[in-house]
Amino acid sequence: MKGRRLSCLFIFKNKIVKKMGLREKLADELKNAMKSGDKIRLEVVRMLQTMIRRKEIERKGEGKELTEEDEIQVIKSEIKKRKEAIELFEKGGRTDLAEKERKELEILNEYLPEQMSEEEITKFVEKVIQEIGATGPKDIGKVMGAVMKELRGKADGAIVQKIVKEKLQSQ
Repeated sequence: MKGRRLSCLFIFKNKIVKKMGLREKLADELKNAMKSGDKIRLEVVRMLQTMIRRKEIERKGEGKELTEEDEIQVIKSEIKKRKEAIELFEKGGRTDLAEKERKELEILNEYLPEQMSEEEITKFVEKVIQEIGATGPKDIGKVMGAVMKELRGKADGAIVQKIVKEKLQSQ
């Protein structure tokens, strides 16, 4: 199978037994959620499996295999939907539905790779600004393009954008 996969290592008696892709991990999580009766986790895992299958079918139509980046993009897309729904539900006074979306958001975040801290992002942004020679707000596009090319999947784009704007505004 082409492309990289999200991996989980199973360690048994201090030996690596098996690498596990995201789909296998989701299948395992599905079983655990069914056994424990965790309805929200069960819904999220089923939804995520469905969205990944849809993306895989879409990629096969293009003659390509599903990659780790594609899987991360699916998860991020679902996270973005949850954040928007939380905001709308809170504006509408539906705290019960907003809370359900928050729980789903927490579960989805478990499947993302480790995210960089703001300090790490700031250091990286400063390095890129120096490399590019950005001088002010007019260079935001150049800096964002270079930073996101390297940090895609490792850092939240909204946080990166905020840091880039702060750094370029102060110059």
